[in-house]
Amino acid sequence: MTTAVPFTIRPAHPDDCPAIDALIRELAVYEKLEHLVKSSPQALRTHLFESSGFVEAIVAEIEDEAQERRIVGFALFFSTYSTFRGQAGLYLEDLYVQPPYRGAGIGKALLASVAARAVERGCGRLEWSVLNWNEPAIGFYRALGATPLDEWTMYRIDEEPLRRLADFAPVGRPSKRPN
Repeated sequence: MTTAVPFTIRPAHPDDCPAIDALIRELAVYEKLEHLVKSSPQALRTHLFESSGFVEAIVAEIEDEAQERRIVGFALFFSTYSTFRGQAGLYLEDLYVQPPYRGAGIGKALLASVAARAVERGCGRLEWSVLNWNEPAIGFYRALGATPLDEWTMYRIDEEPLRRLADFAPVGRPSKRPN
């Protein structure tokens, strides 16, 4: 168990993008997915602060021995919508706390901060995905009252299959209805 360490949870600032990018890369290594990382500090800056604001991030910050503030965790999330509920929701894309700071309440504080935003915005739910082998994360989420959606399977399409599918879109012309 990690000893208590004072920390602050706050919205990310543009200057935090290099630190968030470094944490994303640490997360990718932990999840054995580093070969998939294409993000960069500039991409984060663009999507978090310079575009339509469809993604948000909060960070966990500590003060180290040299009295320097340092980011040791983050949560990145975005809005969703449930047609069945007729209500917005939030999707937690990533939550990560560096290993030396786990067990100090930082992960729970990050997740609670995202949950508070969902409640403030009138969202009906907060959702996320967990790798099936990540037992520490699964235990953490279950202890907070989260339940797995075993009857649902997430699908993904990206890269070349995504481009091929996009080629079928009736861009600039009315789609033909089947007879």
